[in-house]
Amino acid sequence: MKRIKFIAAAIGVIIVLIGSVWIGNHYWKSTILELGYLFQQQHNESFIRDIEQRISLGSGYYSPVEEIPEDELTVPDFILLGARAEVNSRTRYDAAYVSISYPGGDVSPDVGACTDVIIRAFRNAGIDLQKLIHEDMKENFNLYPKNWGLNAPDHNIDHRRVPNQIRFLERFGTPLTTEVEGNLDQWQWGDVVYWRFSNGRDHCGIISDRTNKEGVPLVIHNASITREEDCLLKWEITGHFCFHSLPDEEN
Repeated sequence: MKRIKFIAAAIGVIIVLIGSVWIGNHYWKSTILELGYLFQQQHNESFIRDIEQRISLGSGYYSPVEEIPEDELTVPDFILLGARAEVNSRTRYDAAYVSISYPGGDVSPDVGACTDVIIRAFRNAGIDLQKLIHEDMKENFNLYPKNWGLNAPDHNIDHRRVPNQIRFLERFGTPLTTEVEGNLDQWQWGDVVYWRFSNGRDHCGIISDRTNKEGVPLVIHNASITREEDCLLKWEITGHFCFHSLPDEEN
């Protein structure tokens, strides 16, 4: 039985290897990768996924944060690791409105929107954006966007909306450059990036400690399934922030 499982795992690795090489036809590449994912579901999933990730990221697979002793991890480190946990869970995209508990509420762990990557990453660092954004909106509702026709805060959804996250980080985080070229030193892991798609929709992700061959950091985000990929320059960047604590927590 062990031999059969090993052979099945090896087949899965070979399929992923083939699918990870650009063979000139995106359709066939996607089809081969889907076969690899099928083997991942049927057999040694974590091993095959690790091989696939190493191939797809190449030299960018190395993670400095994962080399840091646990007792030396900082807030940005915990944020990054919280986001990467979403990648490992292969969290599916679902932005549906859901009634959740407060504080510390969350939607089902197997699904989430792009903003839930941010929320869960911050929670891994002990920062509850649901509570922080809700409390600030209760006191300063007029300062937040009025895109949804609400006349009062809603702790179920407010923190899951990109414009509200941006407004909160503008108020309590540190706004950083939205320019990448010539400013790579200002893009640090654990930062939050916001984009606008060509169709006008907002999107967001967490900056990774892994980089491409040019040194541009990868980003962890969820547009269909949570991924860690080379996409920082793929869309229009509309915001870039770091957030380690509220000002009064630093004193």
